[in-house]
Amino acid sequence: MRSRSSMVVLRSLLFVFDIENTRNEEREEIIVSKDVNDHDELVELFDILLRPQFLIYTSSERQKIIDMLEYYVSTGDDFDEVFTRIDTYFDDDVQDQHGFMKILLECLTRYQSDSK
Repeated sequence: MRSRSSMVVLRSLLFVFDIENTRNEEREEIIVSKDVNDHDELVELFDILLRPQFLIYTSSERQKIIDMLEYYVSTGDDFDEVFTRIDTYFDDDVQDQHGFMKILLECLTRYQSDSK
């Protein structure tokens, strides 16, 4: 069963890409310059914008996010609840929401591992 608070955590994590986030032209330009449906460009985007934000959390908080995301990726969740509630600077819609989250999970796991 999906926890509503888990989806809020994911939306909060992805807030860096949200139009509602404080205006920052440099960040906006980075976001629109990447193809969110291309694995390598998505990894670059996460590395540039999401990594610094993620590393602000404590190690245990980061691990909880990873564990939660790992659970939802493994159950095949479509993540509609996350993607329908954020309005991003992405030029294109995310074609494979599950794939997007799987790449996110890979990146977050790498950030957590690198921080030890």
